[in-house]
Order: sequence, then structure tokens, then C-alpha cells
Amino acid sequence: MVYSGDPILAEELLFKPEHSLIDQSLHSRMGATTTNGDGFGIGWYDDDEGLEPGVYKSVAPAWNDANLREVSRHLRTRLMFAHIRASTGTAVQRSNCHPFRHGRWLWMHNGVIKGFHEIKRELIMTVDPSLYPDIEGSTDSETLFFLALTFGLEDDPVRAVSQAVGEVERVAGRHGVVNPVQMTVATSDGRSVWAFRYSSEGRSRTLFFSTKVARLLELHPEVEVLHHLGEETRFVVSEPLRDLSGAWNEVPESSCGVVGPGLAELRPFRPEPVPAAG
Repeated sequence: MVYSGDPILAEELLFKPEHSLIDQSLHSRMGATTTNGDGFGIGWYDDDEGLEPGVYKSVAPAWNDANLREVSRHLRTRLMFAHIRASTGTAVQRSNCHPFRHGRWLWMHNGVIKGFHEIKRELIMTVDPSLYPDIEGSTDSETLFFLALTFGLEDDPVRAVSQAVGEVERVAGRHGVVNPVQMTVATSDGRSVWAFRYSSEGRSRTLFFSTKVARLLELHPEVEVLHHLGEETRFVVSEPLRDLSGAWNEVPESSCGVVGPGLAELRPFRPEPVPAAG
């Protein structure tokens, strides 16, 4: 889940919605697994743009972490990432929990790189040597993040992610791995959020974005929480947080979206080959 809007208590985002992320960790309706108990994490930005985002991660199940509930009652943020994890073969350890952080950037990935065990070394060796020491865990998700950083995430996020995905598909193809990429990805620099939905086989995990608050107030004036959300509030989620007609819009297959100050748009997404060196 990604929230972008006026400052709000994390508790309002994590625990109070009808189908909150905590509920999804036990009873996912649309995910690859029903129960997601292999850790969780949240990342958030405050009003000091000179600071890195904060990160709180644990290998405990999200529904059983008393510290998360305690912290969420006091943490107020304008932009938050939250993720629940179901391991796809890598170790259950804090460094493998999302979101991942590098400088001002946060990154979350829902999905899998097929055949990662076979192609991991080649992908890792593609990461810029100056970035390599900052890789903390062993997941395909973090590797994809550092590939995107290598290809210029901080300058052009859409192009960087398209080249990272293109590189994964190229390397996987050399190793005979078919349809290697399955992903929904969210990343942010603290001002804007970029979200991606793509899979090599054209059958991606679900991803939704919220309708404009003004329109929701027209549809559902009786819903009290809507009256407390700013007009630029946006959610990006794998599953709707509550059953509210007209509230959620599915991100189209092979698409990316950007949300920022005065900006919310969707565009097509496709992998790009990495330009040859020299």
C-alpha cells in the first residue's frame, strides 16, 4: 500500500480500514497467497526534505506486532509505504523485508523473478560497483531495485525501471527462463510516487489506485473519513482497503502511473533494452 496526501496517523491507514493491510496479511483476497506472515515493513516521509525516509521492519507477522500498533498511533506522515511479505524462497530476515531504502528513495515489489537462483549472479554483477555495498538482503526484489538505481532511477524512474526489467528478461532468456518477470512495483523520492504493473506473460498481480476524493465525496457523502482527506490524496494498493463503489480503479496491464503535486497520470509501460556500453 502507498498513501500520498495530507499528513495522517499511520493507524488510520494500517488498522482502521475494513480490509486493512493487517487484515490482508491474514485474509488476502487477491494475492498469490492467502496468508502473508513472513514479515512486514513500513516506510514514511516527514516534512524535512533533507532527511531520509524512516523505515520500520520486522520478521514478525504484521498482525502480531504490538510495537507496530503502538508506533502507528503516534506516527503522522504525508507519504507512507506499507508491505506484508510472503517469502518466495529467500530467507525470512529483516533485510529481506520491504520497503527497501536507498538515500531518499523507497521501493516495494510484489511478485517474483522466475529463475532468480540461476540468474542472480549475473544480475548482481550488473549493479553499479558504487551501489553494490549497499545491498543488504538476498531477494530478487532488492536486486531489481538496485538495477533500477544503476540505470538512473533518481533521474528518470520510468526509463530506469523499464531498462531494469529489460535486463532481467534478457539475462533470463540467455538461461532459458521463460516469462521471468512478475511485478507490481512502487517507488518514491518523497515527492512523487511511481507505480508499475507488468509481467512477461501479460498476467500481472492486481494493482489499484483510488478515485479523486472530490468524486468520492459526491458518491459517498455519508462516509466520514472522506471528509478528512485532502483533495490530492491518493492510494495505490494491491487490494481495495474497503468495499466502496467507485472508489478503486484497476491499473491496466503493462502500465505505469505517477502521482505527485498536482499530477496523477497513467501511461503504457514496456521493457527497454539497455544501451550497449561505448
